[in-house]
Amino acid sequence: MKTVSSSLTLASLVGSALAGAIYTLNECVRGEGFYDSFNFENITDPTHGRVTYVNRTTAESLNLTYVTGDTFILRADDTTVLNANDTGRNSVRLRSNHQHYEHVVVFDIQHMPEGCGTWPAIWETKESDWPASGEIDILEGANNVVPNQSTLHTSHNCSMPNNTLQSGTFTTTNCDASVAYNVGCAVKLTEDKNSFGPGFNSIGGGWYAMERTLHYIKVWFWERCDPYVPLDVRSGAWIIDTDSWGTPAANFPNNTECDIQSHFGANNIIIDLTFCGDWAGNAALYNASGCPLDCVSYVNNNPTAFTNAYFQISSMNIYK
Repeated sequence: MKTVSSSLTLASLVGSALAGAIYTLNECVRGEGFYDSFNFENITDPTHGRVTYVNRTTAESLNLTYVTGDTFILRADDTTVLNANDTGRNSVRLRSNHQHYEHVVVFDIQHMPEGCGTWPAIWETKESDWPASGEIDILEGANNVVPNQSTLHTSHNCSMPNNTLQSGTFTTTNCDASVAYNVGCAVKLTEDKNSFGPGFNSIGGGWYAMERTLHYIKVWFWERCDPYVPLDVRSGAWIIDTDSWGTPAANFPNNTECDIQSHFGANNIIIDLTFCGDWAGNAALYNASGCPLDCVSYVNNNPTAFTNAYFQISSMNIYK
């Protein structure tokens, strides 16, 4: 936590605090800092993907994670043809060392994984008691299908109203993970086709931000060249005011059908890239995406198709 500049008067700070949208920088992660702030999860994919999540030593030796300039790269293997006995395509799953309650996280992302069979995500949860502490999917999609989808997954008795102030559109409103095969309450960023996949990469990416309070969870997205990107977001400022960020892409409010505080506990931030699995590998979704073969066969036999299956992240700022 940083000390407040003397140029800010006590009166202005008190007024801002009462507004409830002023946060100060708690953690700034760039470049090599991702190695210090995250653990490499060498685990079996809980979403049943055609993937092998490797440890840090293996990731670095295979060049699946590395730093170039001040950006962090997380990628999948793009050279190996897999056979039926292989556990899956080598990839990386990161889990933050710290857990968070009320906070804001801002990701400056230049590139995200793309390609048929890919299922990249940036999200928050507590894996050990899922879904009791909730899950917040900030950035997620599969098979290059646009736009991005931001989703909550919770324990029983949590639903969202379908009339919240947001630019996105609810496709489902019941957040209960035990209902409808865990689709959650999902918002598609219908106003921005560049929020995911090749479109996102073609414009140099942009910023994703998520704010979690006792009263709501909100997600924003701004394209790289959007003239309305808030200055505190673009500059990575150490004091931010989310009240100035405009209408969120996704807005999940506390309401009579869902008490946010009781459904969300201390969560880790997770960044991962899997293949196929419960969502991307669903036959109906995969075929509707216009992807060839079946998902597992395609992932097994076409390693060079995943040359662009990588995250390039400039920074992750956490505010409290």
